[in-house]
Order: sequence, then C-alpha cells, then structure tokens
Amino acid sequence: MDGSRASWVNTTHDWAGSVDVDHLRGIRERSTEFAPGGPGHLVLEVVAYAADEAASGGGGRCVVTLHADGSVSVKDDGRGTDTRVDEHGQVVKKPVMATKDLRFFDLPEAERLPDEHPRRGMSVVAALSEWLIHTNRRLNGSWSRRYEHGVPVTGLDPVETDGTTGTCVRFLPDGVLRARWSLTAGDLARWAEHWPGLTLRLDDRREG
Repeated sequence: MDGSRASWVNTTHDWAGSVDVDHLRGIRERSTEFAPGGPGHLVLEVVAYAADEAASGGGGRCVVTLHADGSVSVKDDGRGTDTRVDEHGQVVKKPVMATKDLRFFDLPEAERLPDEHPRRGMSVVAALSEWLIHTNRRLNGSWSRRYEHGVPVTGLDPVETDGTTGTCVRFLPDGVLRARWSLTAGDLARWAEHWPGLTLRLDDRREG
C-alpha cells in the first residue's frame, strides 16, 4: 500500500508515528503493573502476536529460546510484520514496538493471556527491555532493527533473505525483572492449550 501515512487505516497500531516516548515512559514507571510475574509475562506478550498470526493463517509454529546472556527470543513462521512505502518512497514498518496496541493497551478487559493477566501489547516488552532486536522476514524483503528501552537506535538494516517468512523478537529484560526469571517446557505446554492453533517449543541454551 502506498500513499500518505495519515491515510493508512489503523487496525492495531497508529501508522502516523513510529515512537511514542511518553507511552514508553509510562510503562517503565509502572513496570510491576505491566510485567506481573516478571519476564514470563513479556514472553507471553510476544507469543500472543505469533498466535494471532497462526490463527489468521490456519496454524503456525513458534520457538521460544532462552539464551546464555539472559535474553530470550520468540521466533514464528508467519508472514512477518507489515511493511509499507509512504508518499516519500520511504519504507515504513508497522510501529508495533514503540507505540500502543490500539486493541489492548487501554482496554485491559479485552483479552487475558494464559497467566490470567491482561494483554497490553508489544510496546510493553520493548519498554521494559534493556535492548530488543526485531528481525522481520517478508516476501518483499527482510530487515532488522534494534531498540533500547523501546526507542529505535538503528534504521531498518537489511537481512539476507533465506526463503522463509516470519518474525523474531529477541530481548533482554531489565535487570530487576531478570531476577524473577522462570520458564519451563511445562509452561509452554499450558500456554499451547490457550492457543491451539500455535505449536510452541522451548529451546533452553542457558548454561547449567
């Protein structure tokens, strides 16, 4: 879709802007509210998007990887994050990381995640992470972008195409949250019951 950003239909996020600093700051100031139980809730916020994609495509797969550096990645095999070209010929990706999800953020009654806490959106994960890397593979091109506490610090860096599509979000939760880290294959099995169209797998690469 081409044309002015202002003319693009907003379904999940507002295409008119890419970063909402006040929104991100508000999340950080109320971290216990937005990450109840610690990093496990942040993982659920990311997996929920993979589940959305699986539901729209008749099923999908998602791998949650726990890395030795304390970060976690969530990788799915969906279509990848929507990317468009604006009136200036600039590539614009849907601003899922640094702006509010219009469906959930201000409507905590809209959906509950498997931990029984409200779904708020991907911006919660970005805001409460020291860094986050969003790698996106679509049929019309692949790229990666790094965020720090929700604010993009790189452009859309090209990624070599490998014939696949999907999204990978790797993030390092804030240190205070990491101290409360706990995630097992059993947790993923319970989550899968909540999203029957999504096949979940845990890859634990932590030492010990």
